[in-house]
Amino acid sequence: MDVDSYRWRPPKTNYLPHNIDVDPVVEEFEVPLGKASDHENASYFQKMKLAAQEYNIVRPKGYTVSYHATSEMEKHHFGQTHPMKPWRLTLTKSLVTAYGMPFAMDNYNTRHATYEELNSFHSSDYLDYLATAAPEDQPRDLDNPDKDVKFNLGGSDCPLFHGLYDYCSMSAGTSLDAARKICNKQSDIAIAWGGGLHHAKKSEASGFCYINDIVLAILELLRLYPASFFSTDRVMTVSFHKYQPEVFFPGTGGLNDNGPKSEHNPGAHHAINVPLNDGITDEQYEHLFKSIIGQVNTTFRPSAIALQCGADSLAGDRLGRFNLKVEGHGACVRFCKSLGIPMILFGGGGYTPRNVARAWAYETSIAIGADQNIPETIPEHAPWRQHFIHDTLFPSLEQSMSEPRNNKNTEKRLRDIITHVHEQLRFVQHAPSVQSSIIPPDLGGIRDEVEERLKEENEEKDENLRRARENGLGVEGEM
Repeated sequence: MDVDSYRWRPPKTNYLPHNIDVDPVVEEFEVPLGKASDHENASYFQKMKLAAQEYNIVRPKGYTVSYHATSEMEKHHFGQTHPMKPWRLTLTKSLVTAYGMPFAMDNYNTRHATYEELNSFHSSDYLDYLATAAPEDQPRDLDNPDKDVKFNLGGSDCPLFHGLYDYCSMSAGTSLDAARKICNKQSDIAIAWGGGLHHAKKSEASGFCYINDIVLAILELLRLYPASFFSTDRVMTVSFHKYQPEVFFPGTGGLNDNGPKSEHNPGAHHAINVPLNDGITDEQYEHLFKSIIGQVNTTFRPSAIALQCGADSLAGDRLGRFNLKVEGHGACVRFCKSLGIPMILFGGGGYTPRNVARAWAYETSIAIGADQNIPETIPEHAPWRQHFIHDTLFPSLEQSMSEPRNNKNTEKRLRDIITHVHEQLRFVQHAPSVQSSIIPPDLGGIRDEVEERLKEENEEKDENLRRARENGLGVEGEM
C-alpha cells in the first residue's frame, strides 16, 4: 500500500503562468500606465483641492485617520501573466486623490521595514535567501510542475522578480507604520492598502505573499494591546473565505477549524472560520458579517481590529468566485468602524485592479466619513481614468462580469454557519488576558519607538503643521 497517496495535500495554486484559461465571466483589460510631468502634478494638486471643497472632504471630527503608503512599491512587477498587479495601488491612489480624500487624513510616506523588524516573525535563513536570490525571468516549475523550489520561492506561485526584497520590505513598512500610529494614539483608523499579504509563513512564501505584514503589525500592537495568535487567547481571528478543499487555494479554514483542539490550550475556540461557496451576494454577506463580527465583539471585546480587506471577493475578480459589489464589500468596513475600536485597514488579495481600486477608495471614504459626499461618477480629472472602463465607482454585476455566478449558498447553510459560530463563542468566557511571556520585551524596538515618538512629538509642535490641521487638511508624515 502506498501510504503517501492517502495523505492530505494542500491544493496547488489557482494560477499557472503562460497558460491561463481566462474565466469566461471575467473580461481582461490591459492599458499601459502613463507618467505625469511636474507641471501636470502641480495642476492636479489644485484639482484635488477643488474636489475636496466641492465634495466637502474635511478631517473627521473626534477621530484621526492616517494613510500609509510608498509609491515605489507600485512599480514592481510579478511577471506579465501573474495575476498580482502592484499597480492596483496606483489606481487606488488615482481615485483617493481625485476625490480629494488626502485632505481629510494624515498622509505618511512610509519607510522600508528593517531586517530586524522582518525577523521578529520570519526566520533568518528565509530572509537571507529572500534578500539574495537572483531574479528569474520565468518560474522554475513552468516545464515541471512538481519541481521543488526553496522556501517556495521561484515557482509560479511566488516568483523571484526584480526588486523582490525591496517590495516586501516596503509592504511590511506600510503595515508597521500603521500599527505604530495606532499604538502611539496618533491615529484611530490607519490605512495600509499595500499590506495585508497574509499567506506568508515563518519560513516560506505562499499564495503570492512573501512577508506576513499582518503578523508583524499585530506583533507591534502587542506592545500596547492585549492580542496574540493561535495558541493564546489574546487574539481572535475571523476569516470569511471561499472554501473548496483540494480545488481552491489554500484548502484550509473549514467550519470546524476553531484553533487548537486541546481544551487546555488557551487558543482553543479563538479561530473562527466562515467557509463560503461560490456566488454569495451583498445581502447575504453583510448579514453574515454583522451577525458574526457583532457577536465576536460582544464576547471577545477586542482592543484593536486588524481588518484585512482582500478584494478578490468582488464580482468579476480574476480568481475570486463571489457576487459581491463594491457597496457590499464596504459595508463590512462601515460596520467595523461603527464599533469605535482602533482599527487598521489592510489590503490583500484582488486581481482585477480596477475593481480593487474602487473598493479600497470607497472604503477610504468610509474611514473618513465622506462616503455619503463623494459622487458615484469617477471625477473627470482622475489619472488613468480609462483603466476603469466604466465611469462609475459602483459597477453593477453586469458591468463587472458578463453574468453573475450561480449562488451556491443556501439560506439554511448560512444560518447553520451563524449558529455554529455563536456556539463556539460560548466557550470564550472573557476578554483577552495580557500574557507578557508570549512576546518577550525587545529593548531595541522600544528604543526605536521612543526615538520615533520624540520625532513625531516635535512635528506636532510645528507651527505650520498646527495651522494645516486647523484648516482641516491632512498632512504629510515622515519619510
